[in-house]
Amino acid sequence: MPGVSDPVTITLVPGFNLGPGSGPGNNTYLISGMVPTLIDAGVGRREHLDAVRAALAGARLARVLVTHGHADHASGATLLAAEWPEVEFVKMPWVGQDEQFGVKWAGAADRDLLTAGDGSLRVVHTPGHAPDHLCFLDEDSWTLFCGDLVIAGGSVVIPASNGGSLTAYLRSLDVIRALRPTRVLPAHGPEITDLPALVGRYVDHRLSREAEVLEALKAGLVTLEPIVDRLYGDLSDPLRLMATDSVLAHLVKLRDEGRVREESQAWSPVVTLH
Repeated sequence: MPGVSDPVTITLVPGFNLGPGSGPGNNTYLISGMVPTLIDAGVGRREHLDAVRAALAGARLARVLVTHGHADHASGATLLAAEWPEVEFVKMPWVGQDEQFGVKWAGAADRDLLTAGDGSLRVVHTPGHAPDHLCFLDEDSWTLFCGDLVIAGGSVVIPASNGGSLTAYLRSLDVIRALRPTRVLPAHGPEITDLPALVGRYVDHRLSREAEVLEALKAGLVTLEPIVDRLYGDLSDPLRLMATDSVLAHLVKLRDEGRVREESQAWSPVVTLH
């Protein structure tokens, strides 16, 4: 692992968007320096804009690096652009998703090196939660801005109905575990203090859930709703939508591995399940 230098100046700027889909709300991060850079755009709350301005302490925002195109990470770009028209917005393209945010996007790709603060960030493409999901790695301090890839104290939804892929997600977990960052700053919740242990728990959770899905199929449940009922019980509407997407993600993974067969809108186990 590269040597760790003096830490970059990072200010946590909350998104002020408490809710069932975002938990305590989004974390955005301001990197101070010659090129003041914000990681993620928030949702366009005036409180967030005011907090970004306060963290800038008189400087002008130069760049916004967006981890992925979900609304709670990108929709604040419109308000930020109105406040700082010269700001450059950067993300990996997601055709059909990016256009709704009303700004011009500069593209980013895996392994790109982007100027931020007084240094630079390495782009790490980590699809799964979203096809365009990126992490940003400061290779001097070995700090990783991990977006929605992992969060402390909970699991990450894989929205299979909107570009999510459990297969890609598990590969992305392997990628960041191999990086061995010394500091991991997520888009939700507190700083992650033991990434290898957290990734291990995530993988175990997914394998356990996969086994439950297979047992439901063996029991004759071949459509989404009964499987969701069996695995999750009674849930409020927003949580049920997330649970349904999670089950769908597992079924798609199993189908792609040849372990289940999709027939019309139903899911049926193949002759042998192993």
